[in-house]
Amino acid sequence: MWILRIVINNFRGIKNAELFLPKHSVLIGDNNTGKTTILEALDLVLGPDRLFRTPPVNEHDFFQGKYLIEKTEEKGESGKSGPSGENEQDDSKFETIPISIEVTIIDLNIEQKARFGDYIEFWDKESNKFYDEPDPSGVDSDNINEAIRVSFIGNYNPDEDDFEGKTYFTRSLSEEDSPQFFTKKDKQICGYLYLRSLRTGSRALSLERGSLLDIIFRVKELRPQMWESILGNLSSFTVGDDPELGIIGVLESINASLKKYVPKEWGGKPHLKISGMTREHLKKVITAFIATGEGDHSAPFYRQGTGTINMLVLAMLSIIAEDKQNVIFAMEEPETAIPPYAQKRIVDEIRKLSSQNLFTSHSPYVLEEFTLTETVVLSRDNDGILTQSSISLPPSVKLKRYRQEFRTRFCEGLLARRILIAEGSTETSALPAVSRRLAEINPKVYTSLEGLGICTIDAGGDTNIADLAKLYGNLEKEIYAICDKQPAREQKKIESNVERLFMHNEKGFENLVIKNTTTEALKRFAKAIEWPKNILRKFPNPVSDAKKALRKYFKSKKAEWAIVDFLVQCEESEIPEWIRDVCLQLKEICESDSTGNGSGESDNIDVIENSNIKNETD
Repeated sequence: MWILRIVINNFRGIKNAELFLPKHSVLIGDNNTGKTTILEALDLVLGPDRLFRTPPVNEHDFFQGKYLIEKTEEKGESGKSGPSGENEQDDSKFETIPISIEVTIIDLNIEQKARFGDYIEFWDKESNKFYDEPDPSGVDSDNINEAIRVSFIGNYNPDEDDFEGKTYFTRSLSEEDSPQFFTKKDKQICGYLYLRSLRTGSRALSLERGSLLDIIFRVKELRPQMWESILGNLSSFTVGDDPELGIIGVLESINASLKKYVPKEWGGKPHLKISGMTREHLKKVITAFIATGEGDHSAPFYRQGTGTINMLVLAMLSIIAEDKQNVIFAMEEPETAIPPYAQKRIVDEIRKLSSQNLFTSHSPYVLEEFTLTETVVLSRDNDGILTQSSISLPPSVKLKRYRQEFRTRFCEGLLARRILIAEGSTETSALPAVSRRLAEINPKVYTSLEGLGICTIDAGGDTNIADLAKLYGNLEKEIYAICDKQPAREQKKIESNVERLFMHNEKGFENLVIKNTTTEALKRFAKAIEWPKNILRKFPNPVSDAKKALRKYFKSKKAEWAIVDFLVQCEESEIPEWIRDVCLQLKEICESDSTGNGSGESDNIDVIENSNIKNETD
């Protein structure tokens, strides 16, 4: 079984989306893009227990909280006002806006084909649409696959003043007078299991309805007949009936006082017992205990370490998968509290156990387990339109290089919304550090790059900037670049692939800093550092010749981020004006975008000309 397509309308942060999912996939994107919303949408359609919540949706599940809209009224021919130009008079001024989620499922097994036979359609994998040709023999083609569509419709019911939601066979919504429900049993046969990060851990090994332990019992067709016995034992148990505790004496005093005011028929003989003695109460409070350490002491499952909880949950999921043989696993952030080697083990095991798996993750160790075609990059605009992109490597980035440098160069950009591509490692380390320093000194004016949602990527040389910008730009990211002075042709190439280019006129970032900071700042830093012997031989008194000595020092200590150490000890006026201008412009752009006022267009002239930058040579 394979969830191939999902169409979402008016659900949470998504106004509209149509996504095609690989058989095994990881959904990535910046926070609040919609990754969890997609898994929750699938759970509404396919989760066996999701609709048992009352109500199944609420106000916050509708896009922008809007579930009612004022009707558009136009004058009809009779002169009466009616919705959409009709002559009928409607007393209500509002109409409901539904949540609709449609899921297309292919690769059905024999059991599913037999159960869903009346609603089976045919999907053409080549054209990526349903086969609707008049020739019936066409369905025998290798590219045609049997499929079903299932829809969740959630709505506000004005008569009940409450929300409601049901799942249906999508085909029945248009072909039958009475739509056919997609029942809980139907969903169980589909086998969608959604593991919500750590939130599942607190109830996974309880007997509560819908817990993993409850699912395992149902898969194994176990229904322990134990509740009558437990309830009987609890009902005969009186708390604190040992006279030495003193509790009985207090209760007898209460009883004596009670007799003074009311007849015995009204009540008497107070005693302490366990309350909430129903099956549902017991299912919530009965949970597994796990032994800890070497001794016999045990503690509730949910009080174990986070990593232990996650691995135990994985073990339970594997039991479900082995018994059902046809499971779709959806899992949020498998890396939570799990070391890298275990993260990889989780992904590998779930891929083996499931007919399809869907992950969300921010871990490079998880992401590198998926191929380019299995990585779904999500982006959502201010209007709530969610789109997907696939990773397409430019000619200068070979697959081997992409894999080798994935953790250090590519992963962070894939997970971010805004990316600043820096020419080299010096700029990559310096810009975020300087922005944090400025935000610390003057928080009313400056914001750190991290606070703006910008990640900084090392291009590994100016010739790589344009290609990397194109790679991330194709994924609907906002791309900026920073570099030294470039030839006109290279400058134009970069500008055509970025939102804005920040380019200074110096040869090297170190020169930019040294020429545009203050002598006092240079001498203060020169006094504070421990000078290497080889530089002292050339500059016996480096403080007196701080500019030249530090230029040599920054070059020799490039890999140790010496220029960053200098900048983070500067005051605002000592940080070069060009760098401050870059931080201010990035803040202006990002804040404008966040309010929906950004144009989103690239600027073709973006070289910041700083009057303080000199063209002198040493």
